[in-house]
Amino acid sequence: MNLQKFQLPLQTLSLVVGFMVWVIISALMPNIKKDIPLTPNQIALVTAVPVILGSVMRILLGYWTNRFGARIIFFISFIIIIFPVFYISAANSLTDLIVGGLVLGMGGAVFSIGVTSLPKYYPKERHGFVNGIYGAGNIGTAITSFTAPMLANSIGWHNTVRLFLIPVILFALLNFLIGDRKEPRVNKPLLEQIKSVYRNEKLWFLSLFYFITFGSFVAFTVYLPNFLVTNFKLTPVDAGLRTAGFITIATLLRPIGGWLGDKFNPFIILLFVFGGLTFSGVLLSFSPTITLYSIGSLTVAFCAGIGNGTIFKLVPYYFSKQAGIVNGIVSAMGGLGGFFPPLVLSTVFNITGHYAIGFMSLAMFALASFVIVVWMYYLEKLSLETKIMENVGQSMMVTNSKGIIEKVNRAFTIVTGYQAEEAVGKNPNILQSGKHDQSFYQKMWDAVQKQGYWQGEIWNKRKNGEIYLEWLTISEVKNDAEEVKYYLGLFSDMTEQKS
Repeated sequence: MNLQKFQLPLQTLSLVVGFMVWVIISALMPNIKKDIPLTPNQIALVTAVPVILGSVMRILLGYWTNRFGARIIFFISFIIIIFPVFYISAANSLTDLIVGGLVLGMGGAVFSIGVTSLPKYYPKERHGFVNGIYGAGNIGTAITSFTAPMLANSIGWHNTVRLFLIPVILFALLNFLIGDRKEPRVNKPLLEQIKSVYRNEKLWFLSLFYFITFGSFVAFTVYLPNFLVTNFKLTPVDAGLRTAGFITIATLLRPIGGWLGDKFNPFIILLFVFGGLTFSGVLLSFSPTITLYSIGSLTVAFCAGIGNGTIFKLVPYYFSKQAGIVNGIVSAMGGLGGFFPPLVLSTVFNITGHYAIGFMSLAMFALASFVIVVWMYYLEKLSLETKIMENVGQSMMVTNSKGIIEKVNRAFTIVTGYQAEEAVGKNPNILQSGKHDQSFYQKMWDAVQKQGYWQGEIWNKRKNGEIYLEWLTISEVKNDAEEVKYYLGLFSDMTEQKS
């Protein structure tokens, strides 16, 4: 039996189960606090604690998945999750909720398993969509937010938590039995992989982006149920339905975000994402009614879903050889992005009596990310132009308007013998052979100034003193004001052709 074709549905459903148990505490908090007295700050801490391990462990699970494969890592993770689920089902104190919630974070940590494993089975042009499909496993949080409060009203929250043991045990067995034993492995030391990427600014930019998009998704997931009950006096079931709607929208849009990242420039998509998050942060800062608050929250859901899918298109694009560790770091930062907002919002409310400053922080971070995306977009275009220049077959030399060399390519070095650092900053006369008089060069530059270009045969000299014949084209490069800013020289060695 070919097990590879089962990996996408198996791992996606495994993520659904992981996320279902990850948010048990936050989904049931309106019911739990009736039995265990908790202050608002304690509620914020308890609902945020599962995010800690769920974030930090993503780094290790991403690395271990590359080394041992998704099958064994999913299996071990679900075996570990059994214990906190059972422990929380018998909780009767704040300490029990914190201890159980901390280990419950493994449910969120499994995210980095699939984003590391699944791209191995698909070509690069489909990575965005595949990771988007897998990321739709976020729907597990909606399932819990929707069903858990209703079950708790019927059978109590303790028994509701115990029911979650069934899917956890089931998918531990399914991964063990039909997980791919032959998944390609990458066995490089952890520290070696970290050293190879930690100085790359793109890693930290992507981490910041995911910190905001996935962080806002997680934060609203754990924060909405209790907030809607406390501030808008909704019933726990109504709050759960609204939270489930938020999660569903963000989840269903994630594959679309991945698909858009495959089809279009991902940076353009992210500009809309962070522009929308900036708007929603400002709106939520000044939204006294449930209607305006709903509009702001739905905008967050839309932008977070699209952004989450698009960002994980960029990870294998930039880090194909270190995907495991980079997926772990980026997804860990996203998880931490869900840990801090509930605590910040609670603290801000206790100090000021409202949430405006906390939501304005979302707008500020989103706006900063918008600016960084603009910078990365133009940097990417510049990088592409540089790569084109470096790999073009003809020798290339760029001088400024004063005739000083500013850039050369690899072919220039092959023909002339001058390394880039030896040529840049010098005048092109370092190549003059002495075979042409001054009038030759004067006519050449007169033609450039009158026609915008000159081309013809010219004798030049290599670094080793050898004289060679080349076919040279010199062209003007002007700016929008029609001012000459650069001269571009393209040439090829004609010595062998002549001989």
